[in-house]
Amino acid sequence: MAAYMIIVRRGPIRDEDAMAEYQRRTRALPLSTQLAPLAVYGNITPLEGVAPDGAIVLEFPSAEEALEWYQSADYQSAIPYREQAADYDMFIVDGLTR
Repeated sequence: MAAYMIIVRRGPIRDEDAMAEYQRRTRALPLSTQLAPLAVYGNITPLEGVAPDGAIVLEFPSAEEALEWYQSADYQSAIPYREQAADYDMFIVDGLTR
């Protein structure tokens, strides 16, 4: 069953250099044919509550594969730069069986 990693930036970037390093590291990750970016910082139309500053939706074949990608040594080495750059929330949600 497909799973979705939702990444929400709660406020503006506060450290551009750290964000640039995070982006450099994540763009250098080996490309996974299992990961499909569905939305990356597109226009946000708030409906209820407070809209995030930015959002990303990544599709994976399963929650296990999403967690494996997140826990990979390469991605884990990039996390401190993202944390320094801005405040984020991340979670994985299972998709529906069709």
